[in-house]
Amino acid sequence: MPRQLDPKLEERVLDAAQRLWKKGGARALTMRAVAAAARTNTPAVYRRFRNRDDILLALLRRIQQEFSAIVQPTRSPQDACESFLKFALDHSNEYKLFYEHVHKLPRPSATAALRESRPTMYLMEQKLADYLGGNPSDHARLSLALWALTHGTAMILITKSIPPEHADELRSAFKATVETILREGQVSSKG
Repeated sequence: MPRQLDPKLEERVLDAAQRLWKKGGARALTMRAVAAAARTNTPAVYRRFRNRDDILLALLRRIQQEFSAIVQPTRSPQDACESFLKFALDHSNEYKLFYEHVHKLPRPSATAALRESRPTMYLMEQKLADYLGGNPSDHARLSLALWALTHGTAMILITKSIPPEHADELRSAFKATVETILREGQVSSKG
């Protein structure tokens, strides 16, 4: 009788890979270590993923979905930026993993496919359109500015590039800068 494939194995493998990444970064992510952490064998992992890079791409897609899931329910661009920053700080290893390797994700060129390949950016553009008016695509530049500010703040805090006593001040400056950028966006959108 043929062996039954475990329908939950792929999810267990990704959970295991994510745990390994949190503990030891890139060097901890080997096929053998992932198999052991997922409580399976290496051939079973290879049946689902061709190699380590396939696991990495699946992790990137998962993290991308998690980013989108925290931005989606926010009520305003300000809340979206705050939620994104909080996620980055609460999940710093996954955040660093994503931005170190995001260039490996396929980049489709069609507009609908772009929404799928960069869902968080598209969601922010939609929130900006709801907040400022216009179409989401009208706000690509503003969305990029907010992303750069949020990402820069996250990386400064994650890497502890400033003394700990200045972290709260940086968070306050971040919030004030988001407000300023959006205020300027309102003025620009009105004419």
